[in-house]
Amino acid sequence: MTLPIQITFRNTEHSDRIEAKIRQEAAKLDKFYSPIMSCRVVIETPEHRRRYGGLHHVRIDLGVPGGELVVKNEPSLHSSIPEGEDNTAKHLEVDSPHRQIDVAIRDAFRSARRQLQDYARRQRGDTKIHEPQQAQVVELFPEKGYGFLETTDGRQIYFHKNSILHATFGRMKVGSTVMFAEEQGEHGPQASTVRLVR
Repeated sequence: MTLPIQITFRNTEHSDRIEAKIRQEAAKLDKFYSPIMSCRVVIETPEHRRRYGGLHHVRIDLGVPGGELVVKNEPSLHSSIPEGEDNTAKHLEVDSPHRQIDVAIRDAFRSARRQLQDYARRQRGDTKIHEPQQAQVVELFPEKGYGFLETTDGRQIYFHKNSILHATFGRMKVGSTVMFAEEQGEHGPQASTVRLVR
């Protein structure tokens, strides 16, 4: 990474342990795409969430040659429990604050790795991006940040909220019409540069 990592804590106390964890996760990103030019991480607890257990938002801005990749992880009360851990705690609000923030950081950096892998493939020309096409949203999982589109030829295509242009994921609903480009993801076809048609 060309520049030092910038870490900001908003509406939450600074923690050396959390900062060390972020630095450790950020250092792994070079394995997925080495020419990262900058990395900014913001840990935030929204004011209205403090009384409900202090769910943490994590934002990662990665400067890469020719652009910037942005990851926003805003977990719901039903966010996932870390792999290999006991699933008896169904909601994050009953867990410890440390566990909550660890899950948020883990999920955000997992998304960052996927975006970097996709970006690296596009840079190498490994991923063929097709011409924009029209589709309708047929399934939507807002709390998990993804959904499925159905194309005019009846195929279902996965999309993630990070692939939505202009931060319009929150305005999407089943039946919404979108334009998108199709590319090959790790688990098959997926939609990129998804634009909500008004």
